[in-house]
Amino acid sequence: MELTEFAHYQRQHENFEIRVIAHAGSRYYQVMLEPADGATKILTRRGKPMLFRSLDDVYGELKQAGIRRAYLVQQVANDEIVGHEARYHDPLLSRMPLVF
Repeated sequence: MELTEFAHYQRQHENFEIRVIAHAGSRYYQVMLEPADGATKILTRRGKPMLFRSLDDVYGELKQAGIRRAYLVQQVANDEIVGHEARYHDPLLSRMPLVF
């Protein structure tokens, strides 16, 4: 989902969550949109997933799209290695609210 589509989607819908994914062992962040129906969408630019080097970069892009709230989620290294599905709601401590 391109940034312009992302901004348009957030204006049209209410029940969704924006996640800033921090992968273990990596310095990059990825932004994901998860609507209530569970179909996740990754923020892209020209068809390729956007990777950010810092949270400041993420803040800037999301602010530009008119988004003011997201959750920082740490992908657990063990889950990545074993290939488990990410469990962002279990425990709740793995999600940190971001407001900007």
